[in-house]
Amino acid sequence: MIHFFVRIIYRDLALAMRKRAEVLVTLFFFIIAVSLFPLALGPESLQNKAMLRQIGPIIIWVAALLASMLSLNHLFANDYQDGTLEQLMLIPQPLSLMVLSKVIAHWMTSGLPLVLLSPLLGMQLFLSISEQAVLALSLLMGTPILSLIGAVGAGLTLGLRNGGILVSLLVLPLYIPVMIFGAGAVVASQGEFGPQAYFSYLAALLTLAVVFIPWAGAMALRISLE
Repeated sequence: MIHFFVRIIYRDLALAMRKRAEVLVTLFFFIIAVSLFPLALGPESLQNKAMLRQIGPIIIWVAALLASMLSLNHLFANDYQDGTLEQLMLIPQPLSLMVLSKVIAHWMTSGLPLVLLSPLLGMQLFLSISEQAVLALSLLMGTPILSLIGAVGAGLTLGLRNGGILVSLLVLPLYIPVMIFGAGAVVASQGEFGPQAYFSYLAALLTLAVVFIPWAGAMALRISLE
């Protein structure tokens, strides 16, 4: 079972490296979206470091949320189109384990790069070193939740026409609490209270997502393929 789990992750990472354009689209969107927000606010905002520092975590989290949605349509679609997904469902291993392994591979190619880039973009928005660390940690805890939730939406819309639009409509309301707690942790670190409460909420959401969502994603795949 462990060998099956590791092989699926390795396979999906290898396929992602062959299709680097899909990974780079997510990264470039994230960088461009964060960079354009200050320009959209006007030239005064570029001189007002306090304002950019205050809204910077919100900007980065909104951009990360939207960037993570770009790659959801490819989570199961490629395997569905070439018949690999049906073959994987015939293997005598839990389907939920396959879903979890594919979600981990998806996060490593779409969520983890956002975490690594966030301190650099935080510097652009005048965040302090401690705030950049809190931002990176909140994304490290929050982006796996986004990938897990997105797996259920991708499974339900598998094979449907305009599935990319439908999966966005399905998962966006569920993404909002994660974004609120993630951005709130950084904002709280700028004040008196600290981010501990927000990290506790993110940890609870991540635990629940890891326990229940692979099972829900497996059920979504069975519904779509039947």
